[in-house]
Amino acid sequence: MTQIDPIHVVGGGMAGSEAAWQIAAMGVPVVLHEMRPDRKTDAHQTDGLAELVCSNSFRSDDHETNAVGLLHWEMRQAGGLIIGAGDRNSLPAGGALAVDRDAFSAEVTATLEAHPLVTIERGEIPGLPPAEWDSVIVATGPLTSPALADAIRGLTGDDGLAFFDAIAPIVHADSVDLSKAWFQSRYDKGETEEERTAYLNCPMSREQYEAFLDALLAAPKTEFKEWEGTPYFEGCLPIEVMAERGRETLRYGPLKPVGLTNPHDPTVKPHAIVQLRKENALGTLFNIVGFQTKMKYAAQTEVFRMIPGLEEARFARLGGIHRNTFLNSPRLLDGRMRLKADPRLRFAGQVTGVEGYVESAAMGLLAGRLAAAERLGVALDTPPPTTAIGALLNHITGGADASTFQPMNVNFGLFPPLDAPLKGGRRGKRDRARAYAERAKAHWVDWLGQRAAA
Repeated sequence: MTQIDPIHVVGGGMAGSEAAWQIAAMGVPVVLHEMRPDRKTDAHQTDGLAELVCSNSFRSDDHETNAVGLLHWEMRQAGGLIIGAGDRNSLPAGGALAVDRDAFSAEVTATLEAHPLVTIERGEIPGLPPAEWDSVIVATGPLTSPALADAIRGLTGDDGLAFFDAIAPIVHADSVDLSKAWFQSRYDKGETEEERTAYLNCPMSREQYEAFLDALLAAPKTEFKEWEGTPYFEGCLPIEVMAERGRETLRYGPLKPVGLTNPHDPTVKPHAIVQLRKENALGTLFNIVGFQTKMKYAAQTEVFRMIPGLEEARFARLGGIHRNTFLNSPRLLDGRMRLKADPRLRFAGQVTGVEGYVESAAMGLLAGRLAAAERLGVALDTPPPTTAIGALLNHITGGADASTFQPMNVNFGLFPPLDAPLKGGRRGKRDRARAYAERAKAHWVDWLGQRAAA
């Protein structure tokens, strides 16, 4: 029997873990390199694989009318490790897929450790992977080590781009004042009572909101010196950056007071509402939704305790911020996610300019399958851009304008227009989304069938 040389995956985050799993599932040995705990990052807290460093939410699980939910569906059909572990460690989240982050990471780590074709090696790759590694997936994410980042810049002659990503604080549930806060998902969304009560809600009057806003804007912030001026990713803005855009911005964003009724005083409509989402299966920890921040720690405690119901809040983790780096992928990568300057290197995950846990894992899934097929000498087309994964691939490898390239979440705006008018003259937004999803599912099943036939 001919021995198959291993594929090397650098980075044990969402994309790297998924890539390693897909490679092994296709019968190809893989070596997964993770630098933690030998070298730590500014954001990670553990040495577990696929650690969630920001939110614990995989966002909407609606696969019929939401592009993120559709991405979930495609990954499930492909036997994805990340989405499977997410499902098995899910928490009630009113229509979203939120996970117990510790249990989720533990399952991903244990699953990969147990696979006979997966070898996990701890330690930093200090520069470009060795030349004898002829097939490498670089999935180092937005926290790529400086040595590797510098080596990639040297190889490509490109300084890359950067943006800041912020982390929301987490509070102990038993420190929330339930005489002011209440459990309810927006619009009572969810199939079960647990899902319909998945969020803690803290109401604000106009006066409380205005005072909170003043304190938020005046609070001392972390300074970034040479990093200052680097653009933030719009989908993960610090709360104070949103507030600086206008005094009503938060009320139309994470503090919107719609779809919720305060049972403590149902006759009074809150001016704004702060939501907290469950962090773990025990329900002992909640994160403050949308409250990513660059405020200094002491200021965070003072300002966040101005929120009604959080006056005595105990924080399991305060918010933070770190710089994320990513490639100018439309210019640097080919259509199969390989670096044009060195095709043995394939990139996946947030370092390519997709944003979000699910998007990162999806790019790892695709990179793993493409690399394994290449190693096996099997012809494997890339998925069509009418699918969610194909649309992301198309965006980062040429669909986006390289001169203005910024990180992107999956959305139906990345999909090609529908080929035919909607059935029955449907014109609503949800009807269009449903039509995109129906087309994507059919084309994704066809693409998976191509893999099965091969």
